[in-house]
Amino acid sequence: MPSQRKDKRQTEQRLAASKNLDRMTALEIARLMNHEDRKVAIAVGRAVPAIARAIDVVVQAMQHGGRLIYVGAGSSGRTAVLDATECPPTFGISPKMMVCLIAGGNPAVTGAVEGAEDSAKNGERDLRAEKITKNDVVVGIAASGTTPYVLAAMQHARKKGAMTIAITSNREMPLARAAKISIAVDTGPEVLTGSTRLKAGTAQKMVLNMLSTAAMTRLGHVYENLMIDVVPTNEKLSERSVLMLAEASGQSVRTAAHALRQAGHNVRVALVMLKLGLDAKEAKRRIDGFQGDLRKTLGE
Repeated sequence: MPSQRKDKRQTEQRLAASKNLDRMTALEIARLMNHEDRKVAIAVGRAVPAIARAIDVVVQAMQHGGRLIYVGAGSSGRTAVLDATECPPTFGISPKMMVCLIAGGNPAVTGAVEGAEDSAKNGERDLRAEKITKNDVVVGIAASGTTPYVLAAMQHARKKGAMTIAITSNREMPLARAAKISIAVDTGPEVLTGSTRLKAGTAQKMVLNMLSTAAMTRLGHVYENLMIDVVPTNEKLSERSVLMLAEASGQSVRTAAHALRQAGHNVRVALVMLKLGLDAKEAKRRIDGFQGDLRKTLGE
């Protein structure tokens, strides 16, 4: 029998402005959703200090060989999967550095797996299988803040001494209390009641964008505002690598393309070659001498 208690989760409340949603025109619905979406960035802005603390924690962990591990379910898990899979080719890192656990496993990425998010047992089991250490950072993502799968994983992470971070839209829920750092973005009731793939999902994407991009930047995988370690896995990215190298070095596209070929298509090495007038072997040696720090390598 359903509980008669009023649900305290803001994401489950009804939005007064959308109570006649099914009677609205397409234009009215689009305008209403756009109006509500504008509130998301403001809400995320209030959480920036907590996000910054989380970024510092992730950087410190990865500098000591730790991993960034996302845990989520449903749409929250799928958002996390997207971020975790995009970072290795964007920043040239090993896929092992970022892990995403989603309730229900791979089938849950493209479809709903009945009951998966309700299994606390599986949440603990899946994270235990990763053999986490105190150097790892576990980020639990759940708009509701009550998902059993995510909560159990977070509790296991704490037992193992790993740093825990919560990303939720409901501050006063168990997930926020279970984490050492809580990123609680109050996005309020959804246009479609309870559909947290909307404003809450947008907030999660924004927070994960900031967390991973800032951490990778601080770890040295960005030069100026360029993806210096991008992996050219297709023609578009290969072309982008050449243009990026030309922009960063101040050389012509032709010169950049030639250097990139000599560097084995490693943009970082090619940039050092062009800026310091070195061959590929010497450029690699110099980069290694500064432990990969590109600014120090270039004397900047």
